[in-house]
Amino acid sequence: MAWVILLASAVLEAVWATAMGASNGFTELVPSIVFFVALAGSMWGLAHAARTIPIGTAYAVWAGTGAAATVAYAVITGTESLTWGKAIFLVGIIGAVVGLKLVGDSEPEPAGAGDPADAT
Repeated sequence: MAWVILLASAVLEAVWATAMGASNGFTELVPSIVFFVALAGSMWGLAHAARTIPIGTAYAVWAGTGAAATVAYAVITGTESLTWGKAIFLVGIIGAVVGLKLVGDSEPEPAGAGDPADAT
């Protein structure tokens, strides 16, 4: 469930990034409200997911997925063009995110764990 929350949080990152651009320096009311609501939800989701997923992995997935989603939205809406280079690097980001999920999210055993000297 933590991975689902993390991905939803990354989508909210794309929402707040897009809303920030549309807010014209927070002078437009609706995009500004969307920004703050999406920002709060995105941060909550990242923090919640990081309770289970190591923070380095969680943050990398959150930032990479959010960045890719932001660019994808901009390309779909026509506010940004898609070049071959941009497409290749977006595929790289998505591949890295999938790779982080596939290599696992278990934390290393703490130093000294299982040391016979610790047993009493």
